[in-house]
Amino acid sequence: MKKILSVFGTILAMILIVLICFGAYNYVIDIEDEQNRVQDELTKEIDSNPLFSLENYPKVDASLATQPLTDAFIEDFTGTLPNEEELNYTNTHPGYVKLINGEVDLIVVTEPSDEEIKLAEEAGVELEIIPVVKEGFVFYVNENNPVKNLSLENIQNIYTGNIKNWKELGGNDKPIRAFQRPENSGSQTGMYSLVMKNKKIMEAPKEDLIDTMFEIINLVSNYDNGENAIGYSYYYYATTMFNDMDKDIADRIKLLAVDGVEPNDETIKNDTYPLQTAYYIVINKNEEEGSNTRKLVDAMLSPRGQSVAKEAGYVPVK
Repeated sequence: MKKILSVFGTILAMILIVLICFGAYNYVIDIEDEQNRVQDELTKEIDSNPLFSLENYPKVDASLATQPLTDAFIEDFTGTLPNEEELNYTNTHPGYVKLINGEVDLIVVTEPSDEEIKLAEEAGVELEIIPVVKEGFVFYVNENNPVKNLSLENIQNIYTGNIKNWKELGGNDKPIRAFQRPENSGSQTGMYSLVMKNKKIMEAPKEDLIDTMFEIINLVSNYDNGENAIGYSYYYYATTMFNDMDKDIADRIKLLAVDGVEPNDETIKNDTYPLQTAYYIVINKNEEEGSNTRKLVDAMLSPRGQSVAKEAGYVPVK
C-alpha cells in the first residue's frame, strides 16, 4: 500500500511540475506577445512622411561626433540629404558662436564650456539646452597595455600629474603619456565637467595637446609610441564613428572600464557607466513657440526622432 501511495505521490508531483512549467511558459509567451504588440503599435504610430522641405528646414550646425546624427535627422525629416557644402558643418565651439550670433537656428553638440556660456551672456542670449541622445565619456589605451580598469580617482591622479607611471596602476613600468584636447573642444569641456570637476588639470606639454580626436586615437593606437599613452573621447566617436572611418586603427585601441564598469550601449543606456553625459540640442531660449526650430526640436525628441537616432548608432534618451 505504501509503495502504491509513493508511486501515486511521485506521479502527482510530476504532473504538478509539468503544469507549473506549462503555466510559466505561457506567462512568458504572453509577456513577449504584449511587448511585441506594444512595439508594433509604436511602429504604426511613426509617420514616415516628410515633416519639412529643405527650404524650410532650420539652419543646423553640429559637432564632429553628432554630424551623422544631424544627417540622419535631415534625411528622415525631409526625405533627402543635401551635399556637404550645403550642410556647412563646423564643430562644437564654432557652432556655439554661430548660434549666439544668430547665424544658425539650432546646434547639436556637447555641453557648453564656461567661455561659451560667457559669450552667450555677453551677447544677451540665453541658451536652451536639451538632451537628445545619451552618451558616455570614455578613456582608451593601446591594445597592448595590460591595464583594463581605472577608478575615477586614478584618472584624476593621472591628469593632475600625481600618477606618472603605469606600474602604479598595475601596468608596465612605463611613463604615462596623457594626451589632452584644446580649450573649448567638446571633449576638453567634458573632461573638466565630468572627470576633473574641482581638481586642476596639469598643463600638457605642447606635443601632448592634440587638435582632433582622430589624431589622439591614431597616436594611442600606434605600436611605436602608443603603448604608454592614454586618451579620452566620447563613446560614439571612439567606437561607431571611428570604426567606420578606420577599422584597423579602431581595433588597436582598448576602452577602459571606469570603477569596474565597461562603457557599452547597455551600461550607457541604463546609467550604470559612471561617466554619463549626452549630446544636446541647443537653441536660443527666445525662439518663438510654433516656429520651425521648435518643431524640429519636438521631432528629434519624438518616437520617430529617437528611432532615427538609434538607427544611426546612438543611444536614445527616450
